[in-house]
Amino acid sequence: MKKLLVYLKPYWKVALLAPLLMVIEVICDLSQPALLARIVDYGIAKGDISFILRTGLLMVGIAFIGMIGGVGCTIASTIASQGFGTDLRASVFRKIQYFSFSNLDRFKASTLITRLTNDITQLQNLVMMSLRIVVRAPLLFLGGIIMTIYINYKLASILVFVIPLLILVFTYMVRKSFPLFTIVQQKIDKLNAVILENLLGIRVVKAFVREELEKLRFNNANEELMQASLNAFMLMITFMPLIMLIMNIGVVSVLWFGGLLVDRGDMHVGQIMASVNYITQILFSLMMIGNIFVFISRASASAERVNEILDAEVDIKNTSNPDRTPITRGEVIFDNVSFSYDGQGGELVLKDISFTASPGEIVAILGTTGSGKSTLVNLIPRLYDVTSGRVLVDGKDVRDIDLEVLRSAISAVPQETILFSGTIRDNILWGNESATEEEVIESAKIAQAHDFIMSFPEGYDTVIGQRGVDLSGGQKQRIAIARAIIKKPVILILDDCTSAVDLATEQRILKGLKRLKRCTTFIIAQRISTIMNADKILVLDDGELIAQGTHLELLRSCPLYQEIYKSQMGEEVLVDA
Repeated sequence: MKKLLVYLKPYWKVALLAPLLMVIEVICDLSQPALLARIVDYGIAKGDISFILRTGLLMVGIAFIGMIGGVGCTIASTIASQGFGTDLRASVFRKIQYFSFSNLDRFKASTLITRLTNDITQLQNLVMMSLRIVVRAPLLFLGGIIMTIYINYKLASILVFVIPLLILVFTYMVRKSFPLFTIVQQKIDKLNAVILENLLGIRVVKAFVREELEKLRFNNANEELMQASLNAFMLMITFMPLIMLIMNIGVVSVLWFGGLLVDRGDMHVGQIMASVNYITQILFSLMMIGNIFVFISRASASAERVNEILDAEVDIKNTSNPDRTPITRGEVIFDNVSFSYDGQGGELVLKDISFTASPGEIVAILGTTGSGKSTLVNLIPRLYDVTSGRVLVDGKDVRDIDLEVLRSAISAVPQETILFSGTIRDNILWGNESATEEEVIESAKIAQAHDFIMSFPEGYDTVIGQRGVDLSGGQKQRIAIARAIIKKPVILILDDCTSAVDLATEQRILKGLKRLKRCTTFIIAQRISTIMNADKILVLDDGELIAQGTHLELLRSCPLYQEIYKSQMGEEVLVDA
């Protein structure tokens, strides 16, 4: 938690003001029982009405001042805690934006959502509580002890027996609650994962009539969260009667022992009343402190999870002196590249890959499922780093190029088409927000999206739902391609992004891509018809580059390519073609 206090620094003035105001409220609260004792022992005992009225008005005035202090503390602590939470959430979100794919493989979407929302909310509430109750409870505790000793030190001796008992109970609760609240946060992660998967795949769920299965998954995750929460809070509930019993024994002991002192003439009735009030304040402040420690225990589990993100080492980052020379040619060279998701010593997904993509070439990548096609193109913009070998862009190792310079020269359309809520124009401009209307239309035409966009009543201003749920698969893919084109990339990566498009439209898209100036294009495709006219075709199998060449060259020399051609085209391969 200490690491996170830096996010409270911009709000140090209100963070300092809150406890100062709370001190005022506590002083006012501590003065009330003493004034009440004076009314009983001097005003009522002697029938001095004017003394009663003066002291009563003083109590009202002090109570009003205390109210101002309490309200002011609440306002100041709210401003500080909300600012803390906002800045911390923004910092965590920024850190996630810099995560490499390896980092995102470790932190799944569901746990990132929980940490950005629930965990940070726990920490935000802790800050607010710290500036109010964490200040109030110890001050009431210490102030109550001092006032009780001031009234009668003999009566105060009861606290020597009561306070240690309560401290032991609270210490045990805190030690037991920390692991339980950690489990609660993990169960929230799991529940979020089930909800996220269901909402993103709701159409698939309905298509396969799997609503009952999804309800069962949700109920299981929900029940696990409930059980974990019950286990955590049951600890507090179980010990609460014991805490109240100790407190009540303390109060009864004060009344009994105080009564004896009154009989002996060592105390007045008003002092007994004040002592009961002070000891009640002391015991309740101890209970507040115990609850604070339990809450701190829960917030500590959240702080640990948030710090995991902030402390995570981003493995893809710039060198100390990166090359910021703009990429202009788009030449890509793979020099004996091998890659493993587990780093050195892990199973290799790509093995000793070498090829050259000349500037402006269209390079197609074909292979069996799981052969490493997507992994290969992900190495070009450094979404992953090679395990061995080098990836060169314009003759420079991508690890030496400034990440912003490298990625600003590359556009990619991934396998899973992602669109954002907003208009179609917004989604295309997402690739280049400074593009003109003419460039938007031209990109859409190359992607063969212009005609269907204009068929909508609102045209480019048509609002689409989150992830483009209002569009067909082929329409989403074409908008995503237009978004990539409008960036005017030097290198364009199309990862099986025309799978939902008919063959005629696909050929028109590929023909339009050839008109792009100075753009080296990588196309991952499953259909031979998509890549037949590529300048170079790479054939992958089990992470190895088994052949490369043109369509005709591969028909003559590559058995796997021949097999795929025959299975898709339904024709015998003429080796002499």
